[in-house]
Amino acid sequence: MDISDIKKLAQQNKVVPFIGSGFSMSLDFPSWGTIIRELAIELDWDSDVFMQSGNNNYLQLAEYYCIIKGGRSELRRLMEKKMYLADDIIKASVLHQKLVQLSPKIIYTTNYDEAIESSFRVHNKNHTVIRNINDFVNSQDGNTLIYKFHGDFIHENSLVLTESSYFDRLSFDHPLDIRLRSDVLNNTLLFLGYSLSDINMRYLFYKLGHIQSQLNKNSQHKTAIMVTFNISEIQKAILREWKIETYELDPIDKTQSLIDFLEKLMS
Repeated sequence: MDISDIKKLAQQNKVVPFIGSGFSMSLDFPSWGTIIRELAIELDWDSDVFMQSGNNNYLQLAEYYCIIKGGRSELRRLMEKKMYLADDIIKASVLHQKLVQLSPKIIYTTNYDEAIESSFRVHNKNHTVIRNINDFVNSQDGNTLIYKFHGDFIHENSLVLTESSYFDRLSFDHPLDIRLRSDVLNNTLLFLGYSLSDINMRYLFYKLGHIQSQLNKNSQHKTAIMVTFNISEIQKAILREWKIETYELDPIDKTQSLIDFLEKLMS
């Protein structure tokens, strides 16, 4: 995939960023593994034993924690506390500032934190956060629409944090899924901050490939582009089969590589 092709799509306002946790790695959010070890401590488990008992399946361990605690409230509280960032930290993030300057009409994210919407707020850019069907009613023309694909801390029931909630999400019949299918037909998704180790995202890529196959075979429309670091030939072949294009960045300084990439789209 050539940068000029992606840039052309961006100039036509046809690029929809789809943002994962890797995008915000420079903000020093705790990893899933770190959070799971804290859950073990709260449950009076040895963290190593806890991880091994759940076969390092973080979603399963999070679900066990929620069962013991009688719901997701305690997990939401802990994660919200760990992922809080002051406005000055958000404003200092050059990468998030570049995303705001790109001014996409739509953004999807599987991140629970508020870094994206906060960056739009601190830079005084109009935006609407959409977590569920009720938020569609409050969206305004001209605002960047930020779809929280896995929910966020404001609406606890929207969070996709446990194995069961991931299985429910994989049904892809949520109102946000319906909107995503519509957006894919008219735009190109630009995946930033993801790896192919996430089974949920691999399933999404697979589904996008099916959408592409339903389009006119002569169509030049690109359903999705995955921006990657050091992707293997095996992964490339699978993505090509699913009609997902790839664009590789320098892995030495991933945050700076993403900043440079967004700057090129706007140059």
